[in-house]
Amino acid sequence: MMERKEPYATEEEFKKRVIRYRDIPLVELVPGSKSHIIATERMTVSFLTMAPNSSFAVHRHPSEQVMVVIDGACDEIIEGKLYHLEEGDVAILPANIEHGGYISERGCRAIDVFCPPREDYVAKLKAAKESASS
Repeated sequence: MMERKEPYATEEEFKKRVIRYRDIPLVELVPGSKSHIIATERMTVSFLTMAPNSSFAVHRHPSEQVMVVIDGACDEIIEGKLYHLEEGDVAILPANIEHGGYISERGCRAIDVFCPPREDYVAKLKAAKESASS
């Protein structure tokens, strides 16, 4: 094992810098699609699980989006054309571009990164946290 010279973070320091995935609330984005969302001051990250044969309606938002497919597949609609995405593919979507998607019979898991933050996702996360604490 490699020698470590730095001390481990205290529990308090750890909690300031690290979020355990299991502690992130699950939020329904649209029917058939749920996400664990992390929101910071300058970006939103969505760990998205999309049910088999579901869809995302064509939409646009003022955030740039990078979508990394980590499992399954989908046909992403980008400006009226279909792009077949599978595990390992990365879609780059500029701000305000029309896009949506059809999810394959295998379903699809993806990580979406948005900059600036998706305000609608931030609101859904806030509502989920408030619901969990009441």
